[in-house]
Amino acid sequence: MKHLRSLFDLTPDDFHAITNLAISLKSRLLSGDRPDLLRNRTLALIFEKASLRTRVSFEAGMAQLGGTAIYLTGDAGWRERESIADFVRVLSEYCDFVVCRAMSQKTVNELAAHDVLPVINGLTDESHPCQALGDILTMLENSGGDLRGKQLTFLGDGNNVVRSLIKATHMVGMRFRLACPKPYQVHASYLEQIDRRFGKTDFVQSEDIQTMVDGADYLYTDVWTSMGQETENEIRKQAFLKYQLNQSVMKLAPRHCKVLHCLPARRGQEVTDDVLDSDQSIVFQQAGNRLHAQKGLLVWLAMQNGYIDTNRVKAG
Repeated sequence: MKHLRSLFDLTPDDFHAITNLAISLKSRLLSGDRPDLLRNRTLALIFEKASLRTRVSFEAGMAQLGGTAIYLTGDAGWRERESIADFVRVLSEYCDFVVCRAMSQKTVNELAAHDVLPVINGLTDESHPCQALGDILTMLENSGGDLRGKQLTFLGDGNNVVRSLIKATHMVGMRFRLACPKPYQVHASYLEQIDRRFGKTDFVQSEDIQTMVDGADYLYTDVWTSMGQETENEIRKQAFLKYQLNQSVMKLAPRHCKVLHCLPARRGQEVTDDVLDSDQSIVFQQAGNRLHAQKGLLVWLAMQNGYIDTNRVKAG
């Protein structure tokens, strides 16, 4: 059974197939066409972390594709009344997909290990593959459909978003630069794992902001303190203070450079209002593309797992 536990589950061809589906489905939606490719299919959402974009985009996406999404609250007994094994086996009797937004990657991996329905990682401590899909879709739209040779620079923590973007940018031929304090940079063992799986990536990380921003086509930032790290908030604020995405940083980049943020933003901390709300910001287009990227993912998973025929997708 095909899952999306992380981007390690995808080949470059898989990744391109999903983004192509996303582009097609978005174009069709804008023309008023909502093909019911997932009619009578059901998606379960089980979340351990708060969500706006992930939850609403998956629910809206299933509705636009003719299916149904069910958001499971605490009274479902998730991890309390019964084991994960029993829970996911029962869930598979009712649903066709499950999205899990979990504190730990181990939770998503355990759900998928039972191989009873496709499992999608809606965010964990280690990765955020759905965000990376939406980010690449957004940059494709703003680069004429070709990202080869383009540069993405991220300012801030080498977090789950960064770890997914290292793989995603490599699969589309981009350079990726991370400006980050050394204690928060991506661990060498993770980079070695990516190189073994995908080949050598064009990824560089440094504490030097100017070097990392030089030549950037896209500048990206995220909150300095993620969910589950609240006790580190004050320490992190001090560590990342000089990595704020502001007008001084924007002046280091080429004039055509666009701004990304996966939201929610802590305005005045990792990014200033005048940058986030500027003409160079494509942040809300980026948020909107979570919907289209995830529709592409759902349809692709449906084809991979024999739910729908490829010819039906092509025919609409």
